[in-house]
Amino acid sequence: MKLSPHFNLWEAARSDIADRHGIDNTPPQHLHDNLEQIAQTILEPIRQNFQTPFSPTSWYRCAKLNTLIKGSQNSQHIQGQAVDIVLPTVPSRTLALWIKNNITQFDQLILEYHNPKQNQSGWVHCSIATKPRQQAFILTHDHNNLPL
Repeated sequence: MKLSPHFNLWEAARSDIADRHGIDNTPPQHLHDNLEQIAQTILEPIRQNFQTPFSPTSWYRCAKLNTLIKGSQNSQHIQGQAVDIVLPTVPSRTLALWIKNNITQFDQLILEYHNPKQNQSGWVHCSIATKPRQQAFILTHDHNNLPL
């Protein structure tokens, strides 16, 4: 099922960890609207701006998978409202700053575990919500939150 011109349901559910542990990570039907919103309002604008094909590194997570990876109990990934992104040709900080300055519908934008000395380190977490908080920060290796 296509969620947008360049992203589909398979990508939202894809998880190597779930596959290795025999976990069915299929998003339930009632979350498909959230997945479509992420695809259309977050992922498509990134794809169009950077002209780079990519697939999210983490998107939907069922509760069992989220527990296995020690994710937050109230992770927006469980509701299909969050996505983690790495673009192979774009530094993670550049991507995070572009989202912050160009996408107005995000709830949280987190540059996770980025090392300023390594352009391609870390990843970008971006989420949506009914009432977006527009929070943007860097999560450091020592678990501090710094402004983005």
